[in-house]
Amino acid sequence: MSTMQEVASRAGVSKATVSRVLSGKGYVSQETKDQVFRAIEETGYRPNLLARNLATSKSMCIGLVVTNTLYNGNYFSELISQAAKKLDANGRQLILVDGKNSAAEEQEAIEFLHDLRCDGIIIYPRFLSVDEMDLIIDKYKKPVMVVNRKLRKHQSHCIYCDHKGSSYQATQALIARGHRDIAFITGSMDSPTAIERLSGYKDALIAAGLTVRESLIVQGKWSPASGAAAVSALLAANHSFSAIVVSNDEMAIGAMKQLSDAGIKVPDAVSVIGFDNIPTAPFLIPALSSVKDPVSDMVSEVINQIISMLDGGYLSEKNQFTSDLILRDSVADGPFYSPDKNRA
Repeated sequence: MSTMQEVASRAGVSKATVSRVLSGKGYVSQETKDQVFRAIEETGYRPNLLARNLATSKSMCIGLVVTNTLYNGNYFSELISQAAKKLDANGRQLILVDGKNSAAEEQEAIEFLHDLRCDGIIIYPRFLSVDEMDLIIDKYKKPVMVVNRKLRKHQSHCIYCDHKGSSYQATQALIARGHRDIAFITGSMDSPTAIERLSGYKDALIAAGLTVRESLIVQGKWSPASGAAAVSALLAANHSFSAIVVSNDEMAIGAMKQLSDAGIKVPDAVSVIGFDNIPTAPFLIPALSSVKDPVSDMVSEVINQIISMLDGGYLSEKNQFTSDLILRDSVADGPFYSPDKNRA
């Protein structure tokens, strides 16, 4: 592989001159530029990516910051896969960077992508606050889009799902099927999504005139094991419930396994609804009811917005996406179901 020094020797100029030609910075006569480019062609020299980015001010890459604790599970696999495919179809590459375990580290990941001269940056935050992300958008000249968080100042720079509304819908569906004692397994409570889903559950109970029983709310950590542990805690405390809303399908699978091990049939004794509609949900026994977030649509819209900004276009006002509740065999009528009223 040829080097910059070989290009300089063939062109009869210094290495610094070759560097100026590639970066586009500093005066170099057109004649010298022609000599350098001719030497590059003759030697087969391939400038490294950073040099090319400096010269063109374009990297044809879009950065994505996702915290490593979010990598697991179908939701994020779909998000990352769809982002890569969508960008590839638009002639760009995806660069994935780990936001690690704090707001400071998420900020460092964003700065790293900025230093790489990515054409745009997508942030799926876990620790950065809304105010901090608004400041980031003010700070960087390159397009920045935020996924799964509603911003205050830069509302056109975010795409988010109505997690509160979808949890409300799932809980309301159980109430309409005759369930009164409905348990809830949260996700990790440092997650905005987990907080919103818990809020939607509570609001649905209150709207139906039911009491929010804190004893029926158990914290999970998104994993099947934590779902199983949450059910164990409910059973050990001898709490009565005829349904559970679980904040993701992974935990719902663990919850169903633990109920089965305890001799409690789903849905005959306890109905279960999860979130994310993972590919295995329809194939479980019983098939798992789940809330499907429009991940592909959200990713597609985020990238459309980034590309529109790069091309000098306008930002869309389509920010909020809604989810679909898919009822399957894991939900049955509860003890208070009244067919005459078509609700409990």
